Parts: sequence; C-alpha cells; structure tokens
Amino acid sequence: MPQPPRVYKTVAIVLRQRKLGDTDKILTLYTANLGKVEAVAKGVRKAKSRLAGHVEPLTQATFMLAKGKSLDIVTQVETIESFQPLRDDLDRLSRALYACELLDKFTEPHAENFGLYRLLLDTLRRVMTEPNVDTPLRFYEMSLLKDAGYTPELEECVVCRERLRAVTNYWTAGGGGVVCTNCLGDEASVRPISTNAIKLLRLLLHGRYHDVAPVSIDAALASELERALGEYVRWVLERDVRSAAFIDAVRRRRPSRVPVAAVSAEDEDT
Repeated sequence: MPQPPRVYKTVAIVLRQRKLGDTDKILTLYTANLGKVEAVAKGVRKAKSRLAGHVEPLTQATFMLAKGKSLDIVTQVETIESFQPLRDDLDRLSRALYACELLDKFTEPHAENFGLYRLLLDTLRRVMTEPNVDTPLRFYEMSLLKDAGYTPELEECVVCRERLRAVTNYWTAGGGGVVCTNCLGDEASVRPISTNAIKLLRLLLHGRYHDVAPVSIDAALASELERALGEYVRWVLERDVRSAAFIDAVRRRRPSRVPVAAVSAEDEDT
C-alpha cells in the first residue's frame, strides 16, 4: 500500500498560535481539505524569520507542511489574504477572533469539513466589509450549532411540545430552546425572549445569509439575540469563550484603552 506523502500542501486559515520554546510557535490551522491541524512554525519568533508575516491569526495562506512524529512542520507559507482591515479596527478584530475561537472549540482535529472552512472564510470577509459587524456572527453561531447537531428548538415548547404562540416566551439554553409561559416553572434557568427575537432566530436557522443581512435590527433586539445564542454556545461547549470577553471590553472602552494583550489570539508558552 503506498505511503502518504511526507510533505503536503494545503490552504488554511490560522485560528490561533502559541509559543513553543524560545523561537518557535505552534499554529492551529483550519484547512480547506483536512479539517483542523496543528503545526510548528520553527524560528518564527526570530526577527529575520521569513514565516512571521504569514502565520498571524486570521491569515488565509497556502502552507507546505512536513509530517512530523507528533506535530507537522511548516516548511513554506504564502499569504493569500491577510485581512489587514480587520486588524486595523478593534470592533472588527474582536469579532473575527471570536469566530476563529468558536471554530477551534467546536471542531476536533483532522475532521475534514470544507463547509466550515468556507463558512469561516465568508464570515471573516463579512465582518471585514459590512457595516453591521454582529449580524455575520449571529449567522455564524447558528450555522456552527446546526453543523454540530445542536439546533435550538424554536417552533415548539421544549417541555410540553405545544406550538409556540406569538407572545413573549422564555429562552432556556440548558433546555435547548424556547419554553412557553405555561411550562415556565419546569425550567430552572430561563429569560424572557421576544416574538421578534424568535422570528430572527428562525431566519438565522433556516435562511441564507443574504436573507438575514438586509434585516434592520435595533440595539435592544441585537443584544437579545447575542445573549440567547451566546448562552447556548457556552452551554454546548461547557465553557466560556475568551474572545466574547474581548468583544465586551471593546464595547466598554475607548480603543486606545483596550489592553494589547487582549487583542492577541496567542496562548501561553508550551
């Protein structure tokens, strides 16, 4: 049986990086044809490294990777799209890093899924160019949940299974969707959710992005959607998403006061 090639080529987006020793970094890449992989960029922290400008988080690039015993090695890399406008705007950067972190947390290594690669690429481009930076994220969150098999229940009460009426109902992340007023006492942790929020969640679930993008969403409704999907994402992952706190920090502070450390998708030394 022929052996797979020791060196292979793939297009990927850099999700994050972390330090390895004094001069190297471990990159987490989401590839177009291999799913999520980790690879070492040797010497990338040296001042004269030729790799350094091509392996920053958010970068889409063509990678040449050599098979290693535990981790593959980056031998060559060429940037396709740097997404520089994202890096120049903290509002957009915070959303882009959130998108990358979510994909990292929702996926296992080497599980090929071109649809998720394309979803991330489209989301980064939307966040980079569109006036409303949050609508792309809500569509992205719902798409990830659907792909992972955690579609929220938005048509029937999760307790009694009666069809929801067009009144204020209640959102339960732990219950997996919406609970009606009659069953409110059966769910421990709930919050009110408006009829308009449920309608938009349904559109995010069943529609395409160009169906969602033109919808005018006021600040209160946008906050309601973000809170509901954020709670559900945390429940599914069973942990917090660090970049969500960065989004909140950017909202609270003037850009010049946001800590530089909060901007980096880089972990501690390995």
